[in-house]
Amino acid sequence: MRKMSLAIGLMMIGFAATAQAEEGWVDLFNGKDLTGWTQKNGTATYEVKDGTIVGTTKTGSPNSFLCTDKLYGDFELEFDVKCDDKLNSGVQIRSQTKGNTNEGRVNGPQVEIEAGPAEAGYVYGEATGRGWLTPKERLKPTDHFKNGEWNHYRVVAKGPRIQTWINGAEIEDLTDEEIYKTHPKGFIGLQVHGIGKNAGPYHVAWKNIKLKELD
Repeated sequence: MRKMSLAIGLMMIGFAATAQAEEGWVDLFNGKDLTGWTQKNGTATYEVKDGTIVGTTKTGSPNSFLCTDKLYGDFELEFDVKCDDKLNSGVQIRSQTKGNTNEGRVNGPQVEIEAGPAEAGYVYGEATGRGWLTPKERLKPTDHFKNGEWNHYRVVAKGPRIQTWINGAEIEDLTDEEIYKTHPKGFIGLQVHGIGKNAGPYHVAWKNIKLKELD
């Protein structure tokens, strides 16, 4: 009976994986190493621990980003993230570097990750000169981000429209033609924010990172 139960369980896992693949979802992180990712900017460290990507701050470093080698335009993105309460982070979407080099400044839309109540889930224009892309009148602290725990994010980028959810709650529904003109396509980037001289080290971790490209 135990062998039969194990066989059935493995079969169900296989069916789930097949269904996910048929729906167009791909895993951006293989759970073992950082294949398909390249660090741009900063000297924070990124390593794989227990099936997660763990980013660790480094004193004196500017913002650091671990970025997908592949570029994406219209897509649906899901991931789980856990962040130290004293560190804010974010995930870049449709982003690029100045001069298209690893040393060039990472810039583009960023979905905020931050202990709350705060601005988690809103969209910031990293190094775009615009600050928050989310309009100021909508930029109100939320408490959907569970401090010290794993949080599930969902991001849908379709044309100039960007929608975000945290733990099933919709946070942002932004239509921004201006940012779409300059950033219609780009990499996904996992940010480790720079810190002060006497702070840290702090950690942020990601897992279950998957993406489906949209027609």
